[in-house]
Amino acid sequence: MSQTTNKQQQRRRSRRGMTLIEIMVVITILGLIAAAVGVAVIPQLEAARRDRASLDIKNIQSALKLYYTKKGKYPDTATGLNGLVEVQALEALPKDPWNNDYVYLNEGGKPVIISYGADGTAGGEGNDADISSADTGSAHK
Repeated sequence: MSQTTNKQQQRRRSRRGMTLIEIMVVITILGLIAAAVGVAVIPQLEAARRDRASLDIKNIQSALKLYYTKKGKYPDTATGLNGLVEVQALEALPKDPWNNDYVYLNEGGKPVIISYGADGTAGGEGNDADISSADTGSAHK
């Protein structure tokens, strides 16, 4: 009988599952992995947002060229990017990756498109730095 009782005890132990310490070790390991991934991914996410803003600005510049072809001039600052939607050069006004509107200025016949970066205000450094069409190339040639 002792062999039968011993086998039953072994079966019960094997079905018990994980101990609290084993669960804590697994959770700690998963936390370390998540932290390592977060450290690697977050800077790439911000770089991707800045790249997207630059691409959006280039697309707006292309729409400005189409507007210029149709109207013979660039929209004034008061009309802004809404003029591009009116002539169907753009379907809708895009938002920058931080969900702010792009700023349009017509400086003496030279259009400038600006995203104010993550902080949404002029100036700044790093992720808060402005992204401008003056930096990515001119809309007119």
